[in-house]
Order: sequence, then C-alpha cells, then structure tokens
Amino acid sequence: MQEKDIVSDYLSCLNGSLAGYAGIIAQTENQELRQTIQQMRDQDEARQYAIFSIAKQKGYYIPAEQATQEEINTVKNQFAQG
Repeated sequence: MQEKDIVSDYLSCLNGSLAGYAGIIAQTENQELRQTIQQMRDQDEARQYAIFSIAKQKGYYIPAEQATQEEINTVKNQFAQG
C-alpha cells in the first residue's frame, strides 16, 4: 500500500468518525460520558487537521476552490429565506 493510500484512508476514517460524534453527543444524557466523547471528538479534530495538512502539503489532497463572494451571498440568502 502506498503512502498516499494510507493517508487518504486514515483521513477518510477520521472524517467519518467526526461526522458520527455530533449525533452521539446530542443523544448522551450522562454529563461525564458526554464530556469524554467531546474530548475524543476534539482529539480527532486535531488529528484530522494534521493529516489533512500533510495530505495537502504532499499533493495527496487538493481542496475545492474557494467560493466567490457571490456564491457565499447566494447560499446566505437561501438560508435566510427558509
């Protein structure tokens, strides 16, 4: 397995786990457990950004172009309308 594949797989796994944390945290009543899961999420967010930075630096990941101000305004207006 090539380094690019390993980095991409790990980044994908981290992204998936981050998506899952929100639902788990929202449904956790026990405050101690909730804080533990939030700490796990925070650690994974830091890990995800570190791996993302490596992937971007090595050219393994090319992010989408930034949105124009017009595109941002269009989305803002759509959300403001309902």
